[in-house]
Amino acid sequence: MKELFALMAGLALALGASAETYDTIIRGGRIVDGSGNPAYFADIAVQDGKIVKIGHLTDSARTVIDASHLVVAPGFIDVHTHADDVADHPRAENFIRMGVTTIVVGNCGGSKLDIGGLFKVIESNGVTVNVASLIGHNTVREAAMGGVYDRPPTETEMAKMKSLVNQGMQDGAVGLSTGLIYLPGVYAKTDEIVDLARVIAPYQGIYTSHMRHEDERIYSALDEVIRVAREAGVRAEVSHIKLSGENAWGQADQVLAYIEKARADGLDITQDQYAYTASSTTLRQLIPDEAFANGDGKFLQYLSDPDHKARMVQEMKATLHKRHRQDYAYAVIADYPHDPTLDGLDIVQAARKRQHSDSLDAQIETIFEIETNGSGNGVFHGMDEADLQKFMQHPNTMIACDSGIRVFGEGVPHPRGYGNNARVLGRYVRDLRVLRLEDAIRKMTSLPANTFQFADRGELRVGNWADIVVFDPGKVLDEATYTDPHHYPIGIPDVLVNGQVVLKDGELTTARPGQALRHRS
Repeated sequence: MKELFALMAGLALALGASAETYDTIIRGGRIVDGSGNPAYFADIAVQDGKIVKIGHLTDSARTVIDASHLVVAPGFIDVHTHADDVADHPRAENFIRMGVTTIVVGNCGGSKLDIGGLFKVIESNGVTVNVASLIGHNTVREAAMGGVYDRPPTETEMAKMKSLVNQGMQDGAVGLSTGLIYLPGVYAKTDEIVDLARVIAPYQGIYTSHMRHEDERIYSALDEVIRVAREAGVRAEVSHIKLSGENAWGQADQVLAYIEKARADGLDITQDQYAYTASSTTLRQLIPDEAFANGDGKFLQYLSDPDHKARMVQEMKATLHKRHRQDYAYAVIADYPHDPTLDGLDIVQAARKRQHSDSLDAQIETIFEIETNGSGNGVFHGMDEADLQKFMQHPNTMIACDSGIRVFGEGVPHPRGYGNNARVLGRYVRDLRVLRLEDAIRKMTSLPANTFQFADRGELRVGNWADIVVFDPGKVLDEATYTDPHHYPIGIPDVLVNGQVVLKDGELTTARPGQALRHRS
């Protein structure tokens, strides 16, 4: 009898041990694991921030998410954002509601100079998303060169730039970024960039570039990226790949072949892309760079000098003519703090309102007026849908929004900051079938994780961090538009970051589990 009781007790103990209680279980979902492999159905158990089981689970959990009829995928990784103020906006709601759980800041040559300080503030404030950063070339050039940029750096200045890049890498930056249409980077020669990229090579950092040209001159810009990658011995990323302006349309296949040739020659070059045919940047980009070579003061001097002003006007008209445009109707004011009543108007409409004329001269005068009063941001329509789709289908293209953190209701910004990932899943996967669901998820997860070397992220795998998004493939949709952008996407009810639920049944929680992702070579 004693033996029977002992056997029964042992059996009860064994049965009790097999049933565990986890922090969270996501039940009954269609798992798209990020690898590109076919989807399958399973449950996922999360404990202490990590994925600990995947299968058909009978265990219990403190939080259960019913994912029946829903897709469960790794949290999306956005490698091209301008959310450098994330510590000031820790909810990062527009990213979380798109399913983005990791962001890379410091793009297009602009970053915090003190990367270590940025990470400390993020950790002390607490944020919803994981944050990695590049060190920006424009930022270090400005810090080293004292405001006079239309020249090569001196030896002393170059040494300081290298030191700043090296410090950024030591502090955990994932690489170096350039924005070669922006000041002061527009005046940098390729040799300078190669020398700075050599600093990140021992750290296995990546070189990302907003190239000098994204129009019909794109091949010369790609040549520069290729040269930097080859001579510095680094991986390279083409930021927000596009063909801008009708002169360049229809060449997506040739551009991709150009990059593939470089890869065949032994270089590691990839690209990212947002899912829209309009770009967004400062309205200052409509004015010749020469006017800002030595700071804003030079622009004001040019504006007050009739000869210099006439030369700027002539150059702006020539640029329009070269691009087969008659006016600035393609440029829409997104955010003009000095006069928000112009937000949402294109330059032709703004000129009619401000100058009481829509002539080309009045449009240019309006652009000058906006810059004089502190400038603003614009949305620029100029890409072709067929090119966009071809870039998107390439296996090495990552999905990235090129957006900052959105303040709901402020300005008329590009809708990509609200809808980018949802637009891919709704428009390009479900509606147009440009991509398979598994391929689209890979472009948002394992591809960026591997490219930017984020360990234990980007795939739903036991042992990985539990960055997870749950969405409805039949309903996911971007509701933000160019004229009415302030709408979060629908069809994404649940998001976990490092195992904590930050979006539950469509409502943001108070959890702030995001980590500072310091690069480790």
